[in-house]
Amino acid sequence: MSSPKIVTLTSDFGMKDPYIAEMKGAVLSVCPTATIVDVTHEVEKFNIREGAFVLASTAPYFPKGTVHIAVVDPTVGTGRRPIIVETECSFFVGPDNGVLTLAAEAQRIKQMCHVESRRFMLPHVSNTFHGRDVFAPVAGHLLNGVSIEEFGPQITEVVKPKFVQITRSRDSVSGEVLHVDGFGNIITNIPAKVALAFTVDAVMVELAAQEPFHMKMARAYADVKHSEPVALVGSHNYLEIAMNQGNAAAQFSVKAGDLVVLSKP
Repeated sequence: MSSPKIVTLTSDFGMKDPYIAEMKGAVLSVCPTATIVDVTHEVEKFNIREGAFVLASTAPYFPKGTVHIAVVDPTVGTGRRPIIVETECSFFVGPDNGVLTLAAEAQRIKQMCHVESRRFMLPHVSNTFHGRDVFAPVAGHLLNGVSIEEFGPQITEVVKPKFVQITRSRDSVSGEVLHVDGFGNIITNIPAKVALAFTVDAVMVELAAQEPFHMKMARAYADVKHSEPVALVGSHNYLEIAMNQGNAAAQFSVKAGDLVVLSKP
């Protein structure tokens, strides 16, 4: 039995306009047997950080060989590169603006390329819709077994935005808020292994340059009292600052991109 040919779509396009259907048509025209999965098209407009978080959260749960297209592309039509990143598990296709980086690095990158060959694009490439004209057909060709080397020259570096990076010292770890979910949980960009190596039972937390405060490090939201704040490793394997049955982001006036610093109590 052959492996399924799966492509996922993540974008900020919404569903009102024809854009997503056009991309799906472009994929299916190249690979008619593709299974297309919509992750979301409700990423906040132009919000690369949010798109990167969504992609990194969902990609690990798809079968090996899945092709992930992510299009949050405010600089479409400029000099930014269209790229493919091949990892040990998947292929990631999209603009070189950081939207792919978080997900790809988590899966151990094997090789990357700058997509230049017009053979794998639609005959006419618009300056404003690379999702349809470049990324979708490229994904179809990857599903058909075209090797990454055929799409263009190999590259060794891609855009690595600030939200992918943390700073560590002996006594502290600095990062930023990666995402605030619908419950008001503050999901940071500090990986679980870093947070757990740094602290066991409690931690001092500084949010958005406010005064640091003491917080329990727990395993679950309900390990603290109702409306009490808590630090824990969430389901995406990042450190979260939450509040048991409350909204931590509202309580601490925190938004995506704000500073997060952990220090020992």
